[in-house]
Order: sequence, then structure tokens, then C-alpha cells
Amino acid sequence: MSLLLLIACVVPYFPVKVFPLFSFLSLGVPAVVVVNILFAVYWFFTSIKRSILPIIVLIIGYISLGSFVQFKGGGDTEVESNTSNTENLNIMTFNSYGFKGLDRARRKDVENGNNIIKFISEQDPDIICFQEFDYKRIRTNELDAYPYSYVNFEFGVPRSKVIQAIYSKYPIVSKGNLNFPESFNNGLYVDLLYKKDTVRVYNLHLESLGITPGSGNLSRKAPEKLYEQLGNVFKKQEEQAKLVSEHYNSISYKKIICGDFNNGQYSRIYNLVKGDMLDSFEEKGSGYGRTYNFHGLPVRIDFILFDEEITIKGHKNFNVKYSDHFPVMATFSLD
Repeated sequence: MSLLLLIACVVPYFPVKVFPLFSFLSLGVPAVVVVNILFAVYWFFTSIKRSILPIIVLIIGYISLGSFVQFKGGGDTEVESNTSNTENLNIMTFNSYGFKGLDRARRKDVENGNNIIKFISEQDPDIICFQEFDYKRIRTNELDAYPYSYVNFEFGVPRSKVIQAIYSKYPIVSKGNLNFPESFNNGLYVDLLYKKDTVRVYNLHLESLGITPGSGNLSRKAPEKLYEQLGNVFKKQEEQAKLVSEHYNSISYKKIICGDFNNGQYSRIYNLVKGDMLDSFEEKGSGYGRTYNFHGLPVRIDFILFDEEITIKGHKNFNVKYSDHFPVMATFSLD
């Protein structure tokens, strides 16, 4: 286990093709850390010498990877209601799973879509970034609080792409797609006019792993086929992350990146997208911050990243079961 944690520390710094299998390890870093802690505690009370190695590795891991649990505490971690503070900008990212919910019955589809719309109305974000958006399962007039929107089937995007959407209370002055090559997934962006300033918001849905919990496709695959599939997925994610980084580095104004990365905060993919940006959960989050349950393992794969010039006021992870993902919202001040 100590060796696995050491490998996890170096994986983000090497191209995926060097460690294709170990790229998957980034999702399991929290579990590996917990097991190392248990070993360290056990050996500390039974054989202090044997506890030295896991303790040293844990220290290296903490320095290299940071903590996956945040202890910010206090009211400052909470997102601020627009009804009480109109000076801040609330942004939500949510992989809505096509609004269909986890119960596939048609009646439940409609009910779940209504629940999501009600939830959004209650939280009242200024901007919503949807991944896996399905306009057929909701009445779009239920989002009339957002007079500006960009749904990515509008601009000649191949219909084979998974639909994404950005809804905004602020004017959209330009918009576009990243059009990830040879992928069902996609990224899109809008430039918003906010307080006479231009802010770019990206909505990303990076390459999916193709092993959705509960589908049985993980257990049915032969190990060598699964290895090949995951290796190809991580390579595509890396290509997409580089494309995103190159794209946003070409602009000089403030930017915020939202989305489902389909990989964790300890991955090379996350680090490529993040670059010098900040992570809303790391800055103002509290607790574990899970956004997805991957075969029983809670992981954080949905993110809101932002420029250092932007001030973050709060972050919140929501525990609502309307999708296989959990929504995330952050509050910013751009003054």
C-alpha cells in the first residue's frame, strides 16, 4: 500500500502513456491513504520500526497531493443566497444524467426532472453548467429565470455528442464549442457580460470511463480488455485536457471552469486542466466533497476552477439524489 501511494504521488507528473494503468489509481487515492493510516497506526502499537515506512509515505503523500478532506468550517464555506447578496456571482455545475434520475420508469423521468428544476429554483444560481442535458425531459420554459442560454446542439455540433448547456442571468456576448475529436463528450464556453466586465465560463464533460456503476459492464469485461479500454480513455482525457488548457490560455480576461472531468483531483488530467487556477472546494469547501459514487467508492470528479484574480466567497456540495452525480455550487466576487 505504501508503494501504491508513492506511485500515486508521481502519476500526475508523467504522460498517461507512461503509466496508463496507474492513471486509474488517482480515483482511489483516498482509499489508499486510509489503508496506509490504518497500517501506520497498527504498526505503531505493535512494531514502531515497521510504522516508519507508512508514516514517511503518508507525509510525502500529504506534501505532494494535499488533503482530500477540507476543514474550513464556519459560515464562510456556505454559498450566499442571491436574495441576500446581489454583489456576488453564484455558479452551479451539475451532471444531470439527462434529467432521467436513477429510476428508469418514464413517470419517474418526469418527476425527477421536476425535482431538479425545483432544486435549481430554490438555490437560484446565476449560472448553471449542465452536463448530460436533455431538453426533451423538461419544459425549457421552466428555466425562464435564465434569459440567456447556450445548448450545444445549436451550433452544428454532431448529434452524436452528449448535450451540454449553460444557462445564465447575464448576457452572453459570444459562445463556442471545443468539439473534442473522436469523442461523444464535449466542452463548450460562453463569454458573459458581468458588471461591464467580460468573464469566460467553460463547461466541460471529459471522456467517460464507460464503466457506469450498476450497469454490470465492469464485471463482464476481461481484465486485458478493461485495461485497454481504460488506457484509451485516459489518453483521450489527456488530449482533451491539453486542448482545454491551450484554449483558455489564449484569452486574457477572467475565466471559470466547471464540469465533470471523469477523473479525480490527483490525476494528471485534473492538473493539466487546472494549471495555475484555484479549486473552489480546496479554497472554501468542507468535508470530503464527493460528487459521485464510483462502485461504492465516493470520489470527487466534478469541479469548479477559477482564476487567482477572482475572489471566492463560498462553496457547497449538495446531497440530492436526482442524478448519478451530485451538484456543486460556488460563490464568487469579481470586483
